[in-house]
Amino acid sequence: MSYFIKADKFFYPYETKRGGYLEIIEGKFGNWASQAPENAEILDYSGYNIAPGLVDTHIHGFHDFDVMDDDIRGLLTTMSEGLLSVGVTSFFPSTLTGDHETLRHICEEIGNHYQEAKGAKIQGIFFEGPYFTEKHKGAQNPNYMTDPSVAEFHEWNAAAKGMLKKIGLAPERKGVAEFIRTISSEGVAIALGHSNASYEQAVRGVEAGANIWVHTYNGMSALNHREPGMVGAAFDTPNTYTELICDGHHVHPAACKALINAKGADHVVLVTDSMRAAGMPEGGSYVLGEFPVVVKDGAVRLVSDGNLAASLLTLNQAVKNVVDWGIVTPEEAVMMATLTAAISAKVDNVCGQIKYSHAADFIVLKPDMTLSATYLDGEKRFEA
Repeated sequence: MSYFIKADKFFYPYETKRGGYLEIIEGKFGNWASQAPENAEILDYSGYNIAPGLVDTHIHGFHDFDVMDDDIRGLLTTMSEGLLSVGVTSFFPSTLTGDHETLRHICEEIGNHYQEAKGAKIQGIFFEGPYFTEKHKGAQNPNYMTDPSVAEFHEWNAAAKGMLKKIGLAPERKGVAEFIRTISSEGVAIALGHSNASYEQAVRGVEAGANIWVHTYNGMSALNHREPGMVGAAFDTPNTYTELICDGHHVHPAACKALINAKGADHVVLVTDSMRAAGMPEGGSYVLGEFPVVVKDGAVRLVSDGNLAASLLTLNQAVKNVVDWGIVTPEEAVMMATLTAAISAKVDNVCGQIKYSHAADFIVLKPDMTLSATYLDGEKRFEA
């Protein structure tokens, strides 16, 4: 089936095409043209804008499901299908720090079945841990934190059929430089976070091959004028990518603005870090990993100490937030949740942009950045 989309704007990777028509050919993007051929089938979205499907490279759960449930059917249906309702068409199911065997089994299940996802496509796995340190552990369990092991990672990734494409670690742990050099050379994205590293330790991690900062500002040593810490290193390494949770709870809008101004929309990645309560009604108690949390006033907090623990954020709302806050243009907001995200995790060859022959995964946005519809492989799968 082939057709043309008519819309006010099309958000291409490095330009916005105004008006015109975008061809969809058998579930893939065709070319944009100022006019459609005679007798062509037209999908009329006049008054709306077309953007690539959103890419969430750091997400733990949705619709009362969590990746650590180790339930492949729930991942392939509940989470994958549910994410279409918030404009996400590609994602990285993300684990928490856990024991070796649980993480291996999650890898094995995803590696064997990821292509069966019914909704948003699984483009890789993100291991948020276990190679972290306790000082900024957040909701991570320090009992499982260890020094990085190349052999252990290879065992996990073999079980995942090569789908373990991103891992977070603390740069001050023993053996980090060798681990980063080896694993990054194999095409895996290395993220730094949940760490009390000094500025120098963090920069050495980047020099070894790390390219991402885990939910910048949160779970890392702060910027100080005498010790710039992890946050200072994130600002001061121009060719790295900074994750950012723009829910208004994790990071003040002014701090979001400072980071985006410093790095640019092409190096800031909007992520949700959301847990199972995302997409669910407000209120109630849940478990994140092994820790009880309470959901209240739009945030998730640990029962034990009241600290923030993951989020309720959806990626479409993050995109809208940064525009509503006056921080970025709509084009920049879309870029941070699509192409920049995909490039950071090294999957921009399959998602994150409107590009000829790429899968026609796209969203329809109102001028105020509200989600109107989600298309997967050229077929409408969600309508608001």
